[in-house]
Amino acid sequence: MTKYAMPAEAARGLIAALQGRGVAVCVGGGWAVDALVGKQTREHSDLDIWVDAVEFEGLVAAFADEGVDRLYPWPGDRPWNFVVHDGGSRRVDLHLYESLGDGRLHDGSVGTPVLFSREDLSGVGAIAGVSVRCEHPAFALRNHTGYELREKDRHDVAVLCERFGLQAPEDY
Repeated sequence: MTKYAMPAEAARGLIAALQGRGVAVCVGGGWAVDALVGKQTREHSDLDIWVDAVEFEGLVAAFADEGVDRLYPWPGDRPWNFVVHDGGSRRVDLHLYESLGDGRLHDGSVGTPVLFSREDLSGVGAIAGVSVRCEHPAFALRNHTGYELREKDRHDVAVLCERFGLQAPEDY
């Protein structure tokens, strides 16, 4: 087990806390891959989530209730993407986006926007037996490109490609 392990029950609990505050959360990253296939295929150090920026207040309140209220400085953090934690094993990599009102979503700065669609966050899966909204398989695959892949990224890509018949990216 790694130093920071996010068990399925902890991920499920944080998602439930957000939902309890009315925050429409979408699971991303490695947990999205595992949610899509309906079982945990590897250990996770954090929980990546996508949340509409208009729901930020509910997100902060839910995490404060859960004791997940400390910033975890990470190279490349931005106001729309940063990590919070509880001082122990629960770490959450937040990805905030804004709706452009036409089905497109905006992540990132005005100077370097990342545009994607509401459909990209329309996947459905399960974590620890509970249904969750997560990244669509093709979007999850696309988010595993554009950087130097680690072993866990290669694992996630292989799982997505095998389960959903997707073609592996060139840099894979």
